Amino acid sequence: MNMIIAAEAAGNMGQMLRETTDAFGWTPQMFFSQVVSFVIVAFLLWRFAYKPILAVLEERRRTIEEGQLNAEKIKKELAEAEKRYQEIVAKGNADAQKMIDEARESAAHLSERKQQEAIVAAEQIITKAREAAAIEHERTMESLKRELGRLVVDTTAKVTGKVLTSEDQRRLQEETARQLT
Repeated sequence: MNMIIAAEAAGNMGQMLRETTDAFGWTPQMFFSQVVSFVIVAFLLWRFAYKPILAVLEERRRTIEEGQLNAEKIKKELAEAEKRYQEIVAKGNADAQKMIDEARESAAHLSERKQQEAIVAAEQIITKAREAAAIEHERTMESLKRELGRLVVDTTAKVTGKVLTSEDQRRLQEETARQLT
């Protein structure tokens, strides 16, 4: 009985299928031609539309990746350049500070040397002035001794009332000079 029901159901189904195909105008030749047309259109689309679009998309993807890699590379180079810039600036500042320190030290040494030279020159002037004063003192003393000797000779001549010989005058002058020293 099940078989009969199944055969009857299959028969009903076959009739329904025939009715549906007749209603929509389905025929095996038409179906086959539509499948061939679809395959041809699908192949043409794949060949001339889909494949070039995929190639363009792939190229665009590669370009974007290269751009990202280049951006990362540029960021790294920029960071390195910034680091080098900071190092150069720091080195330049250190060199400038060193030059300033050296200039100050040089100026201090020069100032000290000039001060020492001025002290030496002042000491030389003082020494020369002392020598000149000593020489002038000796000249004055010699002049005073001569004048005093002459005065002693003149006074002795007047007191004794006699005329002194040049030998007497010389002896009196020598005695007076010895007593003064």
